[in-house]
Amino acid sequence: MATPTVKLNHDKAPLGSPLDITYRFVVAPDAHFDQDYVAFVHVLDVDNELMWNDDHVPPVPPSQWKPGQVVEYTRTIFVPIYPYVGEATVQLGLYSPKTQKRIPLAGEDAGQRGYKVGRLTLQPQTENIFTSFESGWNTPEVADRSALIQWQWTKKDATLKFRNPKRDGVFYLEADSARAVFQEPQQVRITIGDARLDAFPLPGTQRVFKKIPFNASQLGTGDLTELHITVDKTFIPNVLDPKSADTRELGIRVYHAFVDAR
Repeated sequence: MATPTVKLNHDKAPLGSPLDITYRFVVAPDAHFDQDYVAFVHVLDVDNELMWNDDHVPPVPPSQWKPGQVVEYTRTIFVPIYPYVGEATVQLGLYSPKTQKRIPLAGEDAGQRGYKVGRLTLQPQTENIFTSFESGWNTPEVADRSALIQWQWTKKDATLKFRNPKRDGVFYLEADSARAVFQEPQQVRITIGDARLDAFPLPGTQRVFKKIPFNASQLGTGDLTELHITVDKTFIPNVLDPKSADTRELGIRVYHAFVDAR
């Protein structure tokens, strides 16, 4: 039906770090997709035990794929904080959400129509740039349905302090806001010292994912650098609803805030 491949932007990834995965499907000349199949992406350890997945429907749904077409797109994931370091294998395939059956693809079949498409070395979390959440943050929280989903609410001005890599890099930010609290989107500013790295509106109805580049000159010459996430307005749940026991000042909800200079 198609030939799948993946390309990773890093062949070594510390736990907790971002990883760009470019997926590519070359549709067979005689292929016909009658439904929107789900791409299953499994990352397995050396014992072929599943550690995590990145299952998703491709941006161009398979029902729209044409014979001979090349479908390519990139997704960014954050490597889970999983109790494992070492070699890992990436398997990719397509399955029907209606029947759960997997369809045949061209490639190295690892069994049950899961195709080996890549390898990755997982490194300890200590290989990341040391980063600490300083002032302006509320206590971390964990989703009821999955311990892998965590976040922290900022206050009006939240500070990250990180070891200065003294080279260019990217600040990754994934965040959303409270729905129906503000009539207008909150305005978010990302700064290092006097340098504004980015400024953008954050609607309360969607999560945003930002890749914000910085250059070495913006980091200064010290061993540590401070980055600020500032919002123009905050809220207190107890003020909006007296029945709420939550008296925290809340700005935006941050799922990932990561400094990368690899």
